[in-house]
Amino acid sequence: MPAHTEETIMAAELLKTDQVLAASSRPNIATSSNIYTTGDGHLFCENLAVRYITKELARKTKYPSPYYLYSRAQITDNVLQYKQALEKHEIKHLLGYTVQANNNLELLRIIRQLGCTAVVASGNEMRLAMMAGFDPSTMVFNGNGKLQSEIEEAVKCDIMINVDSLFDLRHIIKACNKFEKKSSVLMRLHPTLHVDSHPDASDIIDTKFGMHHREFDEALNIVKMEKWVDLVGIHCHLEATIEDTELFKVTLETMLGWVDKVRDMGFDIKYLNMGEGIGLNYKRHLVVEDTQSKTKDFIGSIADEIRKKDICLVLEPGISIIGNTGVLVTEVIGVKTNENKNFMVINGSMTEVIRPSLYGAYHHIQLTEPSMCKNKGILKCDVVGPVGESTDFLAQSYELPYPHEGCGVAIRDVGAYCSTMASNYNMRQKPAEVLVEGSRWRIIRNAETFDDLLKPYLGLPSVGVYKDYIDTTEVHLGTMHPWLTWMH
Repeated sequence: MPAHTEETIMAAELLKTDQVLAASSRPNIATSSNIYTTGDGHLFCENLAVRYITKELARKTKYPSPYYLYSRAQITDNVLQYKQALEKHEIKHLLGYTVQANNNLELLRIIRQLGCTAVVASGNEMRLAMMAGFDPSTMVFNGNGKLQSEIEEAVKCDIMINVDSLFDLRHIIKACNKFEKKSSVLMRLHPTLHVDSHPDASDIIDTKFGMHHREFDEALNIVKMEKWVDLVGIHCHLEATIEDTELFKVTLETMLGWVDKVRDMGFDIKYLNMGEGIGLNYKRHLVVEDTQSKTKDFIGSIADEIRKKDICLVLEPGISIIGNTGVLVTEVIGVKTNENKNFMVINGSMTEVIRPSLYGAYHHIQLTEPSMCKNKGILKCDVVGPVGESTDFLAQSYELPYPHEGCGVAIRDVGAYCSTMASNYNMRQKPAEVLVEGSRWRIIRNAETFDDLLKPYLGLPSVGVYKDYIDTTEVHLGTMHPWLTWMH
């Protein structure tokens, strides 16, 4: 019998593993993660084998792979680590989830139910957050280039606005005067610090966000004369998630000094917004890390100084709340070589996870099931997608067990800045999003269809007519233009 036929039969037998048998396996490492690998080599999300979910998704939908997979339990754990540490140290706080990290509506609802507020960066994020049930009066609207229409909507909805520049302040004043309505604002100050992060984000001096000291002082004087603008807080953001708590403490001391200065000018400062919380170590899979202790240490290190100032601490975590809750589940299309290196080609790509190709980010990659090519050993390869770009890679010089075609492959820690940065390049459809809750799973965002991609185009009589064009020989520009409407 040919080898490929044997592999096909083995794959069919493996797919017969039912949910009960899969759930009987146990993690082989001591970890609090709700996404884990069992001793027999299967990847689980909570109580469900990822391969089982993939099989069920293929049975029930037209576009089963790739797909984003999220753990509700991990979201809960991440939020509670913050909330419990803040409450233990009796710190007044607003825990503001950064919506741009992941804007799935169902995930937003879960995060809101856990006691978070929302931090938004556009008018549409603002609307979506309110749809998810967030209280507008505790939301923060950030951004260095807010549109006038967005500012006006924020004023009308009583959303706190973060002042990023002098022109931003002028636009807010204009909106307040238009509606004769007071707006609560914070002002974002430039810290002159450096962060050990991505080179394009590390030099705080060159960032496009916030105001330098001189501009900040000028803004304070303007606000002091305005009856419709109520300065309720100041904001500092290090442009990166914080791995070094000492760096954060130094920045905090600087900002608390500004709190005193601004209060001395007569402003009733209620909030100190310190931006993103702790970071997510994307390489933690290589070394087991106690993230819960890390969160407690981070909060504990700043508790005393915050309490002394009797101020409400605002944090804007995104990555640390949603990053490690998500996996992109893909399948192997095949393995090839160009003599110099090997390539494992999967059906996921930079259109679903752009971080590696965009700024060299690391994502842990693993098989979701045991390989049926164990006799071939370890494969050192670039993990690449099918997109027509040489930079379409998920990892380079990566080592994995040699996979069989159709083998499941998981890209880990894609909860943040992956689905929200996904694209339709090469006319690829954005994948489905699936949520696991214990032993249950459900789709929380449908995969896009080809018809979805056609909807914005002019020149089509209706959506759903692709088959008509395929079945006719009259597919050319002349058959299309009657439906075009020219603008005069």
